Amino acid sequence: METRAVAKYVRISPRKARLVMDQVRGKRVEEALNMLTFAPQKAARIVKKVIQSAVANAEQNTNVDIDNLYIKKIYADEGPTLKRFRPRALGRATRIRKRTSHLTVILDEK
Repeated sequence: METRAVAKYVRISPRKARLVMDQVRGKRVEEALNMLTFAPQKAARIVKKVIQSAVANAEQNTNVDIDNLYIKKIYADEGPTLKRFRPRALGRATRIRKRTSHLTVILDEK
């Protein structure tokens, strides 16, 4: 039985989140959480939290064995972009795009 968790409007670019997600895709939950604990990236903390949320959601389901859970699908979709401006030389301004992500984790039993 599939269990999912979604984190929306997370202030990290989807590209950076995907780099971390690619490392844990298909792994057992315990192994993935251990890897993310020691990963230096900012996205690792965020992805770890979403996985823990999915595990908590799975615990609510009575017929799921938490020890056999693995990451079936994990992906980052692009959320809305916050647009800011930075002053530049000669009175110009350049746009800064602060990107957001929607992170989704789907767990299943082996």
